[in-house]
Amino acid sequence: MEAPLNPNPPLDPSTPNPAQPAYWVGPRHLAGDDGRLYDTVADTLAGLGWTSLTIVRGRQEPDEAPQDRQVLRSTVLHISPDTLRWAQWVLPDEPFHLGQLPIAWQVSAREDGTPLAQWSAYFTPDVPGEVLVDFLLALDARDQPTLALTGPELVLDAVTAHGWLRDVDQPDAGATDPTFTSHLSLGEVPSLIQDADPRTLTVEEDEAGPNGWQAWAEPVLGARCLWAVSFSASVPHDLVAAFAASLSSTAPVLRRVLPESTRDRLLRAPAG
Repeated sequence: MEAPLNPNPPLDPSTPNPAQPAYWVGPRHLAGDDGRLYDTVADTLAGLGWTSLTIVRGRQEPDEAPQDRQVLRSTVLHISPDTLRWAQWVLPDEPFHLGQLPIAWQVSAREDGTPLAQWSAYFTPDVPGEVLVDFLLALDARDQPTLALTGPELVLDAVTAHGWLRDVDQPDAGATDPTFTSHLSLGEVPSLIQDADPRTLTVEEDEAGPNGWQAWAEPVLGARCLWAVSFSASVPHDLVAAFAASLSSTAPVLRRVLPESTRDRLLRAPAG
């Protein structure tokens, strides 16, 4: 897929119209991203002092004017001041899919002294921007972004504290919201998820690799998910817990654009 060259960062085309009425809505995990997932995250990272770079790859045919050059792929890369963590806006870059949804943001971190990512986390559109921001704030606050400090129980404690229910079959590895719409699970990591754990490279086809946290919202059973998130096996559990606590928060969020699949499930009150 080709797109015209644009000097501005590629934004989500569903950016809301400021003239639309705004509402305080809940629950947060069904509220979508308000069509502002790029802006919400990019503004936060800029406030934290992260550097942004726009990477554009394209082609130019012989005798073609520069303004007619076609962009093949593009991404916006945000890098922390210590260069140990970064976030990529990859939605315009024909990303791979997660739960039949394209990846919008990929967040990674590395150890000091190695150029390779130790872990990566992937977020599709309609993940609430507030949730991704809270994950990134926790990541930015860490001195060592790859060091494992806690166990997986912290993640489940974060959501059960807000009323989520532990999975009946796997109480130590999964939870769901009271309406059984959104889920959090520690288990098999989908293919193409990048992680530096050597076991991800040596596992046989009939063997299970290292477990990672996965989260998704499925408003209609068996239908397309509203959003999906995948954390590779080496993402520290306390960072996933920051994501989980924000996702399950009962605090309302401000929205102008409501997802079609969850519009009737949202409680709303006019803002202002």
